[in-house]
Amino acid sequence: MRIDSYLEKLLFEYNCVVVPGFGAFLAHGKSAEIDLTTNTLVPPSKVISFNAQLTKNDGLLVSHISKEKNIGYEEMLKEVENISLDWNNKLSKGESIELFGIGKLWHNNEHRIQFQPEEKINFLTSSFGLSAFAATPIKREVIKEEVEELEERIPFIITPEKREQTSFRPWLKYAAVILLAVSMGVTSYRTYDDLQQKEVAAQQDAQQEVSRLIQEATFFESSPLELPAINLSVTKKKRGHHHIIAGAFREQQNAEKRVDQLKEKGYNAFYLGVNKYGLHQVAYDSFEDPQKALLFLRKVKVEDSRDAWMLSEK
Repeated sequence: MRIDSYLEKLLFEYNCVVVPGFGAFLAHGKSAEIDLTTNTLVPPSKVISFNAQLTKNDGLLVSHISKEKNIGYEEMLKEVENISLDWNNKLSKGESIELFGIGKLWHNNEHRIQFQPEEKINFLTSSFGLSAFAATPIKREVIKEEVEELEERIPFIITPEKREQTSFRPWLKYAAVILLAVSMGVTSYRTYDDLQQKEVAAQQDAQQEVSRLIQEATFFESSPLELPAINLSVTKKKRGHHHIIAGAFREQQNAEKRVDQLKEKGYNAFYLGVNKYGLHQVAYDSFEDPQKALLFLRKVKVEDSRDAWMLSEK
């Protein structure tokens, strides 16, 4: 019997799971961090470690497996102890143990157990759906700094203005002012004329719309027909607050195609709606009980897609 699936499920809920006679798997909270070398933002997570000194049975793992398999506690305790004995024998022979979704164990040169955790699974339930995000650094413009540096290196020489033949310059100034005033007047007149034409056109459109509405109102008032009231009973499927998300799409058409594909596979898939990022979300199913949602999520990760995640609504 393999117990790694039971260990994985318990590590989502507890911070310490003891395998009697072998050791304990510990979950430590880790805050979000930024890797400056790769410019990657890593979300909060739980880091799994192993302690070979905690071998005393605390009843958590055995009780959970006996309840899941409907087997007596004492019988299950013996079976788990046999598994621990088998693991220890494999490690002493130089073999390694692969635990699905948890990590890998082996002996080092000093015959001490070494543990390499699985990095693809985040055991922090509040971080479901969050993945590492790589941000490209912003390259700001340095044109202003280059110009300032250029001004410091290259001197500007200001030559005095010649006063020769300046008697006609005042007349040029007055002519420029007059030309500007005439141009502004012509432009203002054209703008005013365009506004008047647009206002007349808008009034005509409004009158036509009012006439159309009056005709429709007259038609309905004079109609002797009275339509009977129709009572429709609509049954709305009640969904839970915990959704197992299959994906998010920019186009609603692609989301609807994904729903049809999942329904062909036997899932109760449905279109969840648009999230705050403008993406159309598709769900495998929804549950009211978070424990059932986690069990279904693990099943989906094994059978269909490891990218599935759980969205819990308040």
